[in-house]
Amino acid sequence: MPSQFFGLNIAYTGLQASHAWLTTTANNIANVETEGYSRQQVVQEAASALRTWQTYGMAGAGVDAKAIEQVRNQFYDLKYWNSNSTLGSYEIKEDYIKQIEDYFTETDTVPGFGTIYSKMFSGLDEVYKSAGTDAAKSQFLYLAGDMCDYFNAMSANLKKLQEDANLEIKNQVDNINTLASELANVNKQINAIEITGITANELRDKRAVMIDRLSKIVDVETQEIPIYTEEGGNIESGTNRFIVRIAGGQELVNTYRYNTLECVPRDYKVNQSDSEGLFDIMWSNHLEFNLYGRNLNGTLKGLVEVRDGNNEEYFHGMVKSSQYNAADDTSKIVISADYDYLQNINKCTLAEEGIITVTNKEFKYSEWSYDADRKEYTFTVEDNANDYVNKSAQIGNSIQYQGIPYYQQQMNEWVREFASAMNKIEQTAMDEYGNHAEVLFGGRKATDADMWDFDEDNVNFTSEGDNYYQLTASNYMVNRNMIRDVSKFLTNSNPDQGQDQQDIISEMMDVQTNKDKMTFKGCSSKEFLECILTDVALNASNATTFSKNYDNITKSINNQRLSVSGVDNDEEALNLVKFQEAYNLSAKMISVFQEIYDKLINQTGV
Repeated sequence: MPSQFFGLNIAYTGLQASHAWLTTTANNIANVETEGYSRQQVVQEAASALRTWQTYGMAGAGVDAKAIEQVRNQFYDLKYWNSNSTLGSYEIKEDYIKQIEDYFTETDTVPGFGTIYSKMFSGLDEVYKSAGTDAAKSQFLYLAGDMCDYFNAMSANLKKLQEDANLEIKNQVDNINTLASELANVNKQINAIEITGITANELRDKRAVMIDRLSKIVDVETQEIPIYTEEGGNIESGTNRFIVRIAGGQELVNTYRYNTLECVPRDYKVNQSDSEGLFDIMWSNHLEFNLYGRNLNGTLKGLVEVRDGNNEEYFHGMVKSSQYNAADDTSKIVISADYDYLQNINKCTLAEEGIITVTNKEFKYSEWSYDADRKEYTFTVEDNANDYVNKSAQIGNSIQYQGIPYYQQQMNEWVREFASAMNKIEQTAMDEYGNHAEVLFGGRKATDADMWDFDEDNVNFTSEGDNYYQLTASNYMVNRNMIRDVSKFLTNSNPDQGQDQQDIISEMMDVQTNKDKMTFKGCSSKEFLECILTDVALNASNATTFSKNYDNITKSINNQRLSVSGVDNDEEALNLVKFQEAYNLSAKMISVFQEIYDKLINQTGV
């Protein structure tokens, strides 16, 4: 049977519970603007009743405040992280593609391709009208040089943008490493507190904020597993294993241990026009980080697609044969070119030397050649490759995005096609001695002392040969010999016809619109800018649209999350009144029992 003071104890438990609610409410109100703070509530239940052995059976013993827990829905966290990763990817692509759009867009103050191209052909028309005077030739060559400078500058701008994206990849990797270290540290703090039976609410909120930030950089998933007091037992110790995985399931944090990433500069190029020293990412234990996995998301994915995006036009094929030379430990492997873009050397993006992957084996190649008749590439690689016949080979990775390598390739293709068309026409011209003219457009060599003038027969190409593969937007130039001596720019196919004939100039003027002389993506040469801007504008529009959509989706999910875990001032104000009243009533109960006990003890006598 309960004692005479049992009622006082019941009132006291109510006082304690109400006080716990009041302090919890005060803490919620104080943290209403705290980032990531989850609303807290008191978990209470009726205290174990006492068996009275009377007709009324059990006597209530008041209330027990078991714990103070955070109100949080993990389902909304997961939805938020997924949406936030996608948002991060589109936001970064939107930023970079708008910069590319600015480079290509013409304005009243900044002339672009259309203006420069039109002026060049206007200058060529003046050569025709003036019967090929030296002054008109000089002016045309100057305007042609402006067009070359345009492509040189555009290529340099894109390379600089690629370097910026590359450096930003390193910054994001550093951020991932910092967050991994902080997550492992906070896991240790949480377990140190929770092993005592107390829930570390504020630290759990802090960890959730870190994962929110991590999810913007890269896709993330978490797993929390209870640790039991003994192996195979069923008694929880109060501590947990907390695992964080990124990039499609690669482990970043496992409770107190964490892995770090490293940016390793490449000593080779994947694409001919790539910047030097682009980063590969490796785990610090030298295992590969799957940078091109389809499950990768977040800002990191957006940066990789901008930096390396090739619109899925990358080198790949099957090894048809391999011949090993033991003397120098090299092999010549022959790979079939089964795709249209690999069969046109003007579309070629292969670096002169680099890494080719056959199945899972990487070989370093020092040179390559292409047989246009047989549609085969031959690579000279280090090591014995005889065991890899009929295996798949590739250089780089398939990336379904039109990033910087794609736009570099488009410019390279145009300048090769245009230079080839103009040079073929110019080289049909003859001087008074019966000598054919030199090329009009060439490619500046790395030494800058000479130029590629493309003397090859245009059937078999090598990475070191003098062919149009060597011409890129970055080295595109007008023949220096013609600039020094404009008489070398010949305008007649037959000098005996007289200067008024100018048949070579007429042929060149036709290159503007005649698709039989030059075509680019099914369009004429003058429509280059429209073709490029169509791609850029579509990518910019997609990035902007998806960025806005996912921004709205992410905000909507966050609002749903806040509706569960966020602090609402009106709700807390109501709780404040409610639990203040409960506290007052519990205090009133104690006062009533005090009067009862005073009457019983002090005023009741024998």
